[in-house]
Amino acid sequence: MKHIKDILKQRALAQGKETERGELLRYFCAELNVSRVQDGLPKITIARMGYMLQGIPTKDLYYLQSVCKDAKNFSKKFWWEVKGKLKNGRGDR
Repeated sequence: MKHIKDILKQRALAQGKETERGELLRYFCAELNVSRVQDGLPKITIARMGYMLQGIPTKDLYYLQSVCKDAKNFSKKFWWEVKGKLKNGRGDR
């Protein structure tokens, strides 16, 4: 049986382990869920967002973030860009 100190240490290490990609996924979820809730659609989870964007490299996600920030409609621009990348063979689907 593990000592409580070891369990808490592992949990603290796991919570502090954030990646650039994870931050981008959280950003996209937060921005998209605002309009989804207004439209009566269910929220997108970070896991679902990760699955949708798994074939897109992180550097392209930064590009996607900057393009969507500048657009009038974040959600519309996001889905247009993501579907375009997947159709052009940049994704794995």
